[in-house]
Amino acid sequence: MDLTSLLGLLLALAGIFVGHTLDGGKFSSLFQPAAFAIVVVGTFGAVLLQTKSQAFVRGVRMLRWVFVTPPDRRQALAREIHLWSLSARRDGLLSLEQYMAKADPFIQKGLRLVVDGIQPDKLRSLMHTEINNYEFRERQAARIWESAAGYAPTVGILGAVLGLIHVMENLSDPSKLGAGIAVAFVSTVYGVGLANLFFYPVGNKIKGIVSERVAQYEILADVFHDIATGDYTRVLDERVACLLSEH
Repeated sequence: MDLTSLLGLLLALAGIFVGHTLDGGKFSSLFQPAAFAIVVVGTFGAVLLQTKSQAFVRGVRMLRWVFVTPPDRRQALAREIHLWSLSARRDGLLSLEQYMAKADPFIQKGLRLVVDGIQPDKLRSLMHTEINNYEFRERQAARIWESAAGYAPTVGILGAVLGLIHVMENLSDPSKLGAGIAVAFVSTVYGVGLANLFFYPVGNKIKGIVSERVAQYEILADVFHDIATGDYTRVLDERVACLLSEH
């Protein structure tokens, strides 16, 4: 569990609710199901309209990364790199095939290209193409949260207008004016609040995690190139040092 993300979300919500209460507002006045439905459903409807279904589903699944951060595999990767180097130096490149079974798809492809004897520069080019494709897919999925942050305030204004229309339709019945006005103002709060306190932070955090993975894959691409060229000297140690120094 990423306690920092959880604490940040709780602080953001506490700031709104405590400030609203200190200003004399009622806690219950911020809970308007109609406003919530307009903003949330409308926002995700717009996002789904502009996004491919696979990217949308992938982006929604990425939400768990914000609160349950993917495990840090740098130490494990460093050990694996040393094993690959030692095995290739002692038993030849074909011995690397034994490490492919439990590896992730990117590492499997890199080891396969090394075992197949692909020319080192060509190997690195292929791996960077794979990295670019991976980064594009992941960023397309993560972008749904940025899109939601862009649409939410506008949909909130739409909810406010709908609330005012409801008010205008019931001017002759004062008992219904309060509900319409509440929907109008709370819709705006939901739209702006969700955009700046949830959607934008979620999108930025996911992009940061994707960037970390891309950086690790770039180092691995260079490692595969070095192993393919038979360079097991200080160069690989520097690659591992760079991997472990990432934040």
